[in-house]
This record gives sequence, C-alpha cells and structure tokens, in this order.
Amino acid sequence: MRSVRIEIVIVTIILLSFAIAGYFYPQMPERMASHWNARAEVDGYMSKFWGLFLMPFISLGLSALLLVIPKIDPLKANIEKFKRYYYGFVILLLIFLFYLYLLTILWNLGLRFNFIQLLVPAFGVLFYFCGVLIGKAKRNWFIGIRTPWTLSNEKVWDKTHFIGGRLFKAAGLVALLGVFFQNHAILFVIVPVILVSLFTIVYSYFEYQKEKATQQ
Repeated sequence: MRSVRIEIVIVTIILLSFAIAGYFYPQMPERMASHWNARAEVDGYMSKFWGLFLMPFISLGLSALLLVIPKIDPLKANIEKFKRYYYGFVILLLIFLFYLYLLTILWNLGLRFNFIQLLVPAFGVLFYFCGVLIGKAKRNWFIGIRTPWTLSNEKVWDKTHFIGGRLFKAAGLVALLGVFFQNHAILFVIVPVILVSLFTIVYSYFEYQKEKATQQ
C-alpha cells in the first residue's frame, strides 16, 4: 500500500506539471528565460514549448529511472532496508524540480525577484535530506557514496556513509545561510557540497587501506 501511495504522489506531481504547462502556454513569451547566472541575471533562453514542457519531461524520465533502480540493483535486498528514506527523497527531489519550475514560470509571467536567493533554501533542504538518505543507505550499486572502496568493503561503506550523511546535512545547513548573502548565495550551495564530496571520496580510500591492513 505504501508503494502505491508513493506512486500516486509522484504521478500527481508530474501530471500537475504538464497541466501547468498547458494552462500557461498562451501567456508565455515566445522566448522564455530559462537560466540564471550566479548574479541572478538571466543568461539563457528557450523556446516557449521547451521552456514549459522540458521540466515536466525531465521529471517524468527521472522518476521512471528512480523507481526502476530498486528493482534492477543486484543488491536490491539492501535497498529494501532503507527504501522508506529512498522513496521519500525521490518525492522531495520531484518537489524541488517542481519548485524550480514554478519560479521559472513566475519570472516569465513578469514577476521579478532574486532567483538564486529563492532557490538557495530549496537546495539547503535537498542537501540536508540527501544527508539523511546517505546516513541510512546500505551497500548497493546505485544509491549513496559509490567509490571503488565503499563498494568493495561493507565496513568502509558504513563508515563513509555515517560521516558522509552528517556532512551533507551540515552542507544543507550552510546552504541555508546563503539567503542572507545575496551576492554570494550560490557559493554557499556549491562550495560545501564540493568539499564534502571530495572529503568522502578521500575518506573512503583511507578507510579501505586501514581495513586492508587489519586483515593482513
């Protein structure tokens, strides 16, 4: 029953996206603003059709991929152990894309705001719950911090994901601070995630070497 509810939520978000695209199509300019730089200035445009329908199509394809992953992973029994967190993150990711989509539509309807500053809190929430998922993830081939060393040793996987989960939560909280620094908001999103990603990769390597040494 729970999986049915999850699928209903996912389908609802996607159908709502397509419905919004159809409703606002007559009101959109022929060239829609579709990309903003770090200074929150528009630096990319799309045709009206793709400006409205690209995100719904991306959400549809991404959700299909994310729903099939637990079924095809050779270690799918491990995914079962944290599937509640996984499916929760899938829904959160679709909500994030939907929020981004709504901001794009509102801008093209004539509303003016700092696009990056409004997007930063959404990134913060997404990164925080990415940390929750990472902290709960068991060894598998698709979800989590997948380095040669975490995939080769379950203890290394567990240690890396324990610290990685905490660090991604911290990155999410740091990203939220970007709301207060309008001109540098994007740095609060990008820099912590890059540092955390690099650290977990290096950490998994050294933990693997430690485990390997203890077995000799």
